[in-house]
Amino acid sequence: MRYVGAFLLLVLCLGCGAESEMQIIQGQAFGTTYNIQYYSGHQVDQVTNGIEDVVTQVNASISTYQPNSLISAINRGELDTEVDSIFVAVYEWSKRVHQTTKGYFDPTVGILRNAYGFGQDKPLESLSSDALDSLCIRVGFAQVDLLSNGRIVKPYPETYLDFNAIGKGYGIDLMGAYLESLGVTDYLIELGGEIRVKGFNVVKQKPWTIGIEAPSEDQNERIIAKTIALENQSMASSGNYRKFRVDEKTGKRFVHTINPLDCTAQQSNVTSATVLASTCAEADAYATAFMAMGLERSLQVLETQKQLSVYLTYIDQQQVTRWYASSSLAKRLGE
Repeated sequence: MRYVGAFLLLVLCLGCGAESEMQIIQGQAFGTTYNIQYYSGHQVDQVTNGIEDVVTQVNASISTYQPNSLISAINRGELDTEVDSIFVAVYEWSKRVHQTTKGYFDPTVGILRNAYGFGQDKPLESLSSDALDSLCIRVGFAQVDLLSNGRIVKPYPETYLDFNAIGKGYGIDLMGAYLESLGVTDYLIELGGEIRVKGFNVVKQKPWTIGIEAPSEDQNERIIAKTIALENQSMASSGNYRKFRVDEKTGKRFVHTINPLDCTAQQSNVTSATVLASTCAEADAYATAFMAMGLERSLQVLETQKQLSVYLTYIDQQQVTRWYASSSLAKRLGE
């Protein structure tokens, strides 16, 4: 097992041909692009419109980039805002993962993400310890309550909810649910490197094949290191080798994964995480959490979350890059 380094996901369309009745639709959603392959007699225009409706509904609920969304209203302090079913579902998923990761997955780090320059707001000019301390007291998802009347209660008006680390995955799950409502049994959804598949690649009569990307110093270069077959599963990855910011004044490097317990944006010993799960929301959330938790704590969580399969790259005590794969996933990688 010699492969090391961080990676993303690329879709490999194997054996695609006109006789397969495969349809392809592409578009933009959640700040990135999507590619959907599906086998169905439904017209592309009809399916495209349905997918766009899903995107619109998700954005209207939980997009911090949409000023008229429910979450934006709540972040502005409009606590009489009544949330919808999408918000409730994402909140409940977040609450479960927050608990199982002992707080390492926390949607209230949004105020810190903005401060470090990974949100839509201008980053703080000074990231002094005093400035971070004043923000850190406003972080804590355990203190945010969703009442039975559909309203949010939060301890500080400035507490900023940000479901970015799970919302994209949940949006993909809703796209899949829409396709299934049309009777589509074989599809692949790729959105921003996250994947949800159902059924088979009908042309090949085999499971969908996904490429795992090896790291490269050239951000425009994509190298496929390994492939894996997926069936009725979702996959999400997180890595800091492309998502970081260097402070112009101090030269200090900040990674986009924020530790909500100490409010730092520093690299743990885990350099990338890929998670396989039944839903993309779950895979998305845990991939983010493992990046902040580090290897030892991640393995402790995996002892209780047997439904997950993972592939982690990490730096050992000798500063050597190594990787860990859960046993079921290692077998599927052919190692």
